[in-house]
Amino acid sequence: MSLILLLLLVALVLGVIGLAAGGLFYLFVIGVAVLVADLILVGVLIGRRGRPGR
Repeated sequence: MSLILLLLLVALVLGVIGLAAGGLFYLFVIGVAVLVADLILVGVLIGRRGRPGR
């Protein structure tokens, strides 16, 4: 759970810095990539948890 929150925080900080600074648009792109990776990780973890035990 802490990994997910850390990745979300990193994505948010990179996105804000990338948009605020003029020539650092690549940081915004990296922030979006980290956010997408985090959402995929959450989807995989939820998908694993949703299966009934055997």
